[in-house]
Amino acid sequence: MAFDGITVSAMVKELNDTLAGGRINKIAQPENDELLITARGSQGQCRLLLSASASLPLLYFTDKNKPSPLIAPNFCMLLRKHIGNAKIIRIMQPGLERVVIMELEHLNDLGDVCQKKLILELMGKHSNLIFTDENDMILDSIKHVSSNMSSVREVLPGRPYFIPRTQEKQDPLTITEEEFSRLIGSASCPAAKAVYTSLTGISPLLASEMCFRANLSPELSAEDLNQEQMQALFTAFSGIRTQILEKAYAPQIIYREKEPVEYSVLPLMQFGSDYHAEISDSVSAMLYTYYAAKEVLTRIRQKSSDLRRIVQTALERNQKKFALQKKQMKDTAKKDKYKVYGELINTYGYGLSEGCKSFEALNYYTNETITIPLDPTLSPQQNAKKYFDRYNKLKRTEEALTLQIQDTESEIAHLESIRTSLDIALEETDLAQIKEELVEYGYIKKHDFSKKRTAAQKSKPFHYLSSDGYDIYVGKNNYQNEELTFKFATGNDWWFHAKGIPGSHVIVKSRNEELPDRVFEEAGKLAAYYSKGRTAPKVEIDYIQKKHIKKPNGAKPGFVVYYTNYSLMAEPDISRLQELS
Repeated sequence: MAFDGITVSAMVKELNDTLAGGRINKIAQPENDELLITARGSQGQCRLLLSASASLPLLYFTDKNKPSPLIAPNFCMLLRKHIGNAKIIRIMQPGLERVVIMELEHLNDLGDVCQKKLILELMGKHSNLIFTDENDMILDSIKHVSSNMSSVREVLPGRPYFIPRTQEKQDPLTITEEEFSRLIGSASCPAAKAVYTSLTGISPLLASEMCFRANLSPELSAEDLNQEQMQALFTAFSGIRTQILEKAYAPQIIYREKEPVEYSVLPLMQFGSDYHAEISDSVSAMLYTYYAAKEVLTRIRQKSSDLRRIVQTALERNQKKFALQKKQMKDTAKKDKYKVYGELINTYGYGLSEGCKSFEALNYYTNETITIPLDPTLSPQQNAKKYFDRYNKLKRTEEALTLQIQDTESEIAHLESIRTSLDIALEETDLAQIKEELVEYGYIKKHDFSKKRTAAQKSKPFHYLSSDGYDIYVGKNNYQNEELTFKFATGNDWWFHAKGIPGSHVIVKSRNEELPDRVFEEAGKLAAYYSKGRTAPKVEIDYIQKKHIKKPNGAKPGFVVYYTNYSLMAEPDISRLQELS
């Protein structure tokens, strides 16, 4: 979700509650487009991060300090000179603009009271931090914008400050129902888009939420809304506006499993049962948690990209090799024909004339007459030997290909299982264990891997608790699957795995008890979710007691065989299962 005007409004309330009447103690500029202000407010000393990053503009309280450059930038030095010990009068937001204005009071060199403003504009690539005097004259900014860069507004010392009006949007806090209906109804676009493109501070997510509360499809054309639908949309909008005016904010993060997908300072109803909301103590905590979790997932995906590329390249190479081997195997099917040709020439060829190019003979295997091609430059015995040689060559090829195809199929299955392990990796230690496996099997050149091996051992399987109190463990990769099945599980524990596709080994610790049916269902869901079929509506799951599981000699990690098993169909939905740390 974007840092929209409503999130800014909630953050401004939090800033006023914490900092209004407080005093600035320290100003640092750890990045070219970022300030870190330490201030003492109603709750003691705190740090406020103000980021004008083009990719991720943010504003929130943080407990973490950042190292600053040895020589402070000019903008930072100017702020320290004027407001290094300033009193924070109040923090404001014009309407629902993505603009935060911090009004400050300080003493000048003569001891006179002066007022200044520190303004943060959270506007994507146009984000900026601007320092002005009490008359809104720009003293300096963290980013200078000349007339060559923008035809809308210059941001330079000595220029007047104003909020650019690049779009004609209405203020949602003051708009009437009549104006709302006229504005939305005249938009030739989907209803949700009409809302967020016509009203200041409304994000696409919140516009979709309004449509959901009004029981409307966000894609329904705004021009096609009838009076009843428009009234329902305005009622939903009014409910949200009331929450904003009353400052009834409830910061929360929406998760799909463990992945944060959205955040909001207002309750969201549009997400289904696959999602769940976690309430945050503050807007700052919400933002920090959301972006920290996003950063972890992004970092894991970036770090796994090299491993994915290695696995994908090896997989494609083996798939091409497998297709070629199957084609060659198909060609060996002709071998029996050549054997019959040789036998029939030896049986009937004694009467052939010299230079004969073919002859017909009765195939005593099928009682059919067939025509056998001959090389006219060779004798019957030499023709027979030629066919027997061809037969023996194809027979040897078939025997070799049979083993090669088995090896290639095993290699493909192994690589598919590694790719599935990469899909469910959540931590760097998980990736280290997968990399260890790739090194062991020659996909990555072996270097000094001792340090990474130590780190990989810290990666642990997923641990869930069933509704009936039974422990369920899920392997994250082939090494963990091997460990769970053959070292951790005991004979009467139950083993689950998606049928015929790569996936995790799931172990239910039975405690030598008869398990309730619900435990089998929940373990099946876990096996379905942590498999290649996790996006399918249902997945077939094999399950069997561990004592019936065998590992063939020389098999790759995680590969098992079993001959008598039970099966069930499971949905890959684990939203109601409790994961233990």
